[in-house]
Order: sequence, then structure tokens, then C-alpha cells
Amino acid sequence: MKTIKFMHAIAIIAAVGIIATLILVGLSNFQFPLPDGFKPNISSQSPSTQSSGLTSIQHFSSESDFKKYLEKGKNFSSFSTSRMLGGMSGAQMAPMAQTNLPTATGLSQKASDGLGGGEPERVSETNVQVAGIDEPDIVKTDGEDIFFSSPQPEIVPMIKSGAVCVPGNMGGCVTPPRQTGEIDSIKAFPIDALKSEGKIEGSGNLLLKNNILAVIPENSYLGGQNKIVGYDVSDPKLPKAKWSVELKDSSQISSARLYGDKIYLVTKNIIKPEHPCPFEPMAVNGKAFSVSCIEIYHPVAPISTDITYTVTALDISTGEAKDTTTFVGSSGDSVVYMSPNAIYATYYYSGDFIKFAADFFNDNKDFVPDWVSEKINKLEGYDLSVSAKMAEFSDVLERYQNSLNSDDRMKTENELRNRMEKYFADHKRELEKTGIVKISVDGLNVEASGAVPGKPLNQFSLDEYQNHLRIATTVGSGWWGFGFGGTRDSANDVYVLDGELRTTGSVTDLGVEEKIYSARFIEDKGYLVTFRQTDPFFVLDLSDPANPKKSGELKIPGYSSYLHPVAKDKILGIGQEDSRVKATLFDVSSPENPKELSTYKLDEYWTEAANDHHAFLLDGKHEIFFLPGSKGGYVFSYANSQLKLVKTVADIQAHRAVYINDYLYIIGTDRIVVLDEKNWEKVGELEL
Repeated sequence: MKTIKFMHAIAIIAAVGIIATLILVGLSNFQFPLPDGFKPNISSQSPSTQSSGLTSIQHFSSESDFKKYLEKGKNFSSFSTSRMLGGMSGAQMAPMAQTNLPTATGLSQKASDGLGGGEPERVSETNVQVAGIDEPDIVKTDGEDIFFSSPQPEIVPMIKSGAVCVPGNMGGCVTPPRQTGEIDSIKAFPIDALKSEGKIEGSGNLLLKNNILAVIPENSYLGGQNKIVGYDVSDPKLPKAKWSVELKDSSQISSARLYGDKIYLVTKNIIKPEHPCPFEPMAVNGKAFSVSCIEIYHPVAPISTDITYTVTALDISTGEAKDTTTFVGSSGDSVVYMSPNAIYATYYYSGDFIKFAADFFNDNKDFVPDWVSEKINKLEGYDLSVSAKMAEFSDVLERYQNSLNSDDRMKTENELRNRMEKYFADHKRELEKTGIVKISVDGLNVEASGAVPGKPLNQFSLDEYQNHLRIATTVGSGWWGFGFGGTRDSANDVYVLDGELRTTGSVTDLGVEEKIYSARFIEDKGYLVTFRQTDPFFVLDLSDPANPKKSGELKIPGYSSYLHPVAKDKILGIGQEDSRVKATLFDVSSPENPKELSTYKLDEYWTEAANDHHAFLLDGKHEIFFLPGSKGGYVFSYANSQLKLVKTVADIQAHRAVYINDYLYIIGTDRIVVLDEKNWEKVGELEL
């Protein structure tokens, strides 16, 4: 029975604890067979390898080279638990403005009460991580019109050939939903002109600039629209399709952002091992372009890869592709963050378990005979697949275990557990890391690559400030083996990296045995919430990149999954406590002693704003913020450092809110309600 228990532990290691290296360390810029008007920046560096700081990056020399790389990659397995929430964000303004502190957006200096003519003085924008670069969302407004995309899931028959199989809970395939719906164009300003103007068939996330509305589809692999379409909405009553980008070769959209006049689009394609290249990721205005084998970049070291990522800059006015770059990666989701200067793409990868085991037994030579350590050390260097190495590893341990009598076997089992527990605590950062690639916004050229232990939660886990990148990660929760891993063995770190993505300093072991639930960086400060049973709110001093440190900590019940600065010394947290939506206002004027100023719990179990920051709206002029809930919409005041529920709108499936001048438009699935922010009276309503 003891033999079975011991071997069961080894089986667990083989099943879920063996994870090989996966790292994406860089991209580059290159020339495609291009459609008309495509003018990429061609690097003057070596065609096969980037500059000396990136010598581990190169492109494939041929399809055969790509196939050999894929074959070598089979010796590795990957395990990814990171997610793309929200994708990129960024700004084109001074660092102080990047804090996203509450300000009024002035589109015009013409005064108007909004009841008659004139132009609005203030118009809200989509809530983004860093002010200045727009993020796709279901609602956009230019101050006169509101565009609202309302997807309606529709059950359709399974497509028999070429369809993606959507696995059910019990195996097999289920019928996939198809995202249908429409985009409403609403005349919103002035108030007395409130009416529906036009519709666009289809749905998706929206970007709006210079009277061009770009519609970016969601879940195209589930049967939805496979085109990004740019509509001329200068006459909202008669929107006209002006350009389109068709996704090809099963392309899927990973992320998109609008910076200046360019849409930065990240797409991914599943690699076909029998014919990995060339492939066509998209067609611009009906003209496809092909990515050849020699234009696909990869780390020199073999990795397990099943996806190619393509980053393309599109002119929002014409859809014309300006710059592009392609690289191999993993189907595990990535986090992408964008600053005014660079795009940062992260890729989670796990360390080599066999090496980890070899190092463990080398450090514990009194625990096993020399022949066991020697065989495991030799195994590390074998050119074998992970499964083959694990079979050999298990065989070595089984032979050793079978050589023991019952007394020694019992001692071995206990000793293994205790020694591995200590070793894992000391070395868990070797078992999971996040690779980071820095790509210049101008030209999409690779600037640097690096790596840190652990994995980030989402885009808010990264931030660039004064040419340094700050990244918050959780370590220990994404790896399992020898019965270790998960929240019980986790910790949280913050790393500061220079412009070459070299680590200059770190703060480690924040919230031991907890996971990061939210992060926010504002200038030289960082704010972190971890959670297991209580909600530690950490304040970090990041003013010295070489010596970041924890300034203060506050423990309160529940957790915050979204943090938003409402003033220079006040942070708002949105999350949950006891299965109820909770808003908490923190005073961070004294970083060493953060305080809870006010808390309010709603009779709601969920708000979209806790998981999607686009659903949150703050109006600094009136010191209010909006939260959508399952029962309606909620308007809170944070004036005088106290949270107060000032207005609720019931019986509306609220999604978003925008303000134009002093009017708050609450947008629901089937109607819009307009409130006067001066007295919170309802002044308009429109059925959709």
C-alpha cells in the first residue's frame, strides 16, 4: 500500500507537474509580399539575427527549418495560465496625464446647456488604463452621437466541415453560439434631439476616430463575423463601409488599440505542422498578403509552439497596413500593454522540471544514493521528449523505492515531503517565468527582451514610467508537483526593469499564500491587492528603480479586483465582500499608513466593472462614478472622502454610461436613460 501511495505521488508529478520551457523573447520587422500601399520599415541589421542584445532571436530560413523547429519543440511541453484581459493600453501625453486621474474632456469651448444647439464642453471617453490611447469597447461617443454595439447570442447548427469543435463538459461537441446583433447610432446631443438614427448589422467592439467607426468582431471562431470593417459615420443615419480587413487562415484577434491614427491589431494563427508556412493572416481591402517562412521570428532555443502572432498597424481612415511583425508563441493567452513608446507582450512559460528535480537531489545527496542523482543528472541532458524523460525519471525512483524495506520506505516518503516543501519555497521562482518583449510603437521594431519570475494577472500588472517597466506577478500558484503549488504556496512580487528589460530591483513575497487580484501603478507609486481570506492593500515606493520597497499595508475583509485613482492621494477599489459588490475608498496620502476612508456594499452579487474596466465611468467634475449591476445602474458620490449612493436606475440591464456636458447617459440593452448631474432628475429616455 505504501508503494502505491509513493508511486501515486510520482504519477501526479508526471501528469501535472512536468512543464517545459516556453519563452518568447523577441520580434522583428520585415518585408512581406504586400498589398498596395504597404510600406514597412526594413531593418538594416542582419537578416537572420537581431542586434547583439537580441542574439537569441532569429527567423526561419525555410519551411524545412520551421518543421525541424516544431519537431524539436515536441521535446518540450507548455503550460500557460495567464490571460489577455483587456489587451493593450497606452497614451500619447505627458507622464502626469497618464495617471488617468479624473479630468473633464474638453472638445469645445462653446458653452451649451445641451437642450438646444451648440457643441458640448465635456465628453467622457472609454475608461482606459493610460489616458490617450483608446481601447475597443461596446460604446463610443463623439459628443453628439453614441454608437452602441449590442451582441445577441444566436444558436446555429454546427457547421460540418471546417468548423471549430467546441467541447462540451462531458466530451464531444456542442453547438456553438454565433454572435449576431446590431450597432445602434443614437443622436444624443442636444438632449431635446435624443433619438435613434441608424443601425449597422453585426456587432463587436468599437473604435472611433475622425468619423470612422471600426467594428472589431469577437469570437469569429464561433461562427461570427470574420472581418474588421471601417464605417464612415459622418452621416450617422447612413453609415457606409469604407474599408475592411478579412481574417484568413483561421486568424483570431488577440488585441487591438487605437493610437493616433493607427489601429494596432494583434492576431494569432494556429500553426499547421504539415505546412506551417507561408500563411495568410488577413486580407486588406480584398488584397491578401502572405507571411513567408523567412519572415517568422523565433527564439533560437527550441520551444513548444503552436501559434504565430502577427502585430499590424492599420491606418484607421483607409485600413491600409503600415507596419507589421510576426513571431511564434503559445496558444496560452498573453498580456499586452502599450505605453506611448512601446508595446510590451508577455508570455508565461514554466521551468524544466527534470532540471528542478536534478538540482533538488544534488542539494540532498544524503537523501538518496549517488547512482540516483547521477542518473537524473544525465537524464536532464538527453535529447528526449518530456514524456520519455518522465518515464525514465519515474523508473529511476521506482527502482530506488523498490530497493527499500518498509521502514525505510516510510521514512523516505516523509523525508521527501518535508525536504521538497522547503526546496519549493526557496526555488519556486525557477519553475515559472514570464518572458517580455518590448516593441517600438514607431515601426514595430524590437527594442529589448527579458523575463521575470511568476505570471501577471492582466494589463494593469504592467506599467512604463520614466523608461522603466514595472510588472507585478504571482509565483507558485501556476505549478503543481510533489503535492505543491496553488494558492497555499504562492507569493507576489513586483519587478522594475530598465529600458533593456534588465531587472534593476524588486519587492518580493507580498501577500504570501495569496494571489494578486488587482494592481495599479501611478507615477512612482504602486498599489496591489492580494486575496485569500482578507484583502491586503499594499502601497509600494517605486521612486528608486534599484530599490523598490513596500511602504505600507492595510488588511480589510473582501477584495478589490479593480483599482482606480480618483484623486492624487485617493484610490477607489471595486470588488466583493461576502458575495456582495463592494466599493472602498483608500487614503494613500501617507504611503506608510494607508487608510480605509469609506466602504459601501451593494445588494448585488456582481458588477461588470469589477472584471471589465471599460464598464467603469468616473466624472471628476461632479465627483461621481458609475457601476452597472444585474438589477440596474448605480451612481456613487465620493465627495468629502465618503462613498454615497446618490442615484439608482432600476429595471434596466445596464452596460455602460457616458457623460456629455452635465448629462449622464446610462446605456442598457433595450433603452437609454439620461440624468441631469446637477439634480439627478431624469431628463430623457429612449427605447432601443
